[in-house]
Amino acid sequence: MSQQLERDVRFLKRYSIAMTAIVFVLSVAAFVRPARHEKFTEIDVERINVMEPDGKYRLVISNKPRSIGPIYKGEPFGYKGGNRPGLIWFNDEGTENGGMTFQGSRGADGKYQASTHMSFDQFDEDQILNLDYSDDRRGRLTGFTINDRADVNIFTLSKQQDSIMAMKDTVARNAALQAVGGAT
Repeated sequence: MSQQLERDVRFLKRYSIAMTAIVFVLSVAAFVRPARHEKFTEIDVERINVMEPDGKYRLVISNKPRSIGPIYKGEPFGYKGGNRPGLIWFNDEGTENGGMTFQGSRGADGKYQASTHMSFDQFDEDQILNLDYSDDRRGRLTGFTINDRADVNIFTLSKQQDSIMAMKDTVARNAALQAVGGAT
């Protein structure tokens, strides 16, 4: 009887070691997957974020409601997103540096408005090269624009304009906007 018991214990030890190894291998395999390249014939999305390994945006492709607002070094500033469908590119620092936007709609009254915009931004600044089309039945604007901008950081300029827009005195506000190059 003791030999039978020893044989059974040896079998159970081997069985236990084998089962432990199998469970370990399956557990590791469940969480480790090789990198793979996916291929799609067609996809429907509202937004695609192309990101750098450090989490900075490189390109955002989106519809209107999911569109992104201006970003400076990874931080949103200025106005919120949700109003410019298209493609927005970002530089190595995570700052917006150009894009292409497209819009067009017809209202219930039958009147339409349409626009297309392609821009390239100066480093840490706003657009310096634009290709634009705008049409709202009152008139059409089509043009190629080259802007010569002062060396003013766009984030700093946006903060200045925000504080100016908070001014109650409209005469002083308009004068201050003119001084920094903003529209009244």
